[in-house]
Amino acid sequence: MSEQPVLNLNGYTSLPAGHIATVVTWLEMFEAPVGRPRVPLPGAGLSLLGARDEARYTAIYRTLGERWMWFSRLALSKAARAAIIGDRKVEAFAFVRNGADAGLLELDFRVNGEAELAFFGLYETAIGQGAGRWLMDRALERVFARSGVKRLFVHTCTFDHPRAVDFYRASGFVPYKTELEVAPDPRLSGLLPRSAAPHIPIIEG
Repeated sequence: MSEQPVLNLNGYTSLPAGHIATVVTWLEMFEAPVGRPRVPLPGAGLSLLGARDEARYTAIYRTLGERWMWFSRLALSKAARAAIIGDRKVEAFAFVRNGADAGLLELDFRVNGEAELAFFGLYETAIGQGAGRWLMDRALERVFARSGVKRLFVHTCTFDHPRAVDFYRASGFVPYKTELEVAPDPRLSGLLPRSAAPHIPIIEG
């Protein structure tokens, strides 16, 4: 059995070849931001995705994942993904712009009193046009209009867009926890193509 690396809290920790590591920031809010003006976005809309839309959901997820190293849902079976987005306590939406899919919003209400912004992302073609603000506004509206929700939380990591933390903080979230996540590189197992997330080098054994 290979020896497990010991985390060094005051320096570097070497990982086994074939693994990746990212710093995860968790953020939360307990009420909708006050005085946040509604910003229109012509041609924008949400399309609710259910169990029968697993293929469409996965296509959107994969497009986003190949840029930002999203792979957790790709490790699930089709049936498992369909079960999640088909759950009545999960709301998954395709962000649609001018009739074409351009992003993903997924809200998870499966824990009583809480909501998780499970997935939030835009295609490259939609970034920088106000779409992120528009999509976040829709998320906040849906979460805090739901009876019994007292907390909304989200996590992002250093594999994500470099302005992700700033965007979430500007939206009203407050950071509350940091974690280190280590996983086998999904590009080596075939979950993602080797060309995915080129800003993250592949270290093979």
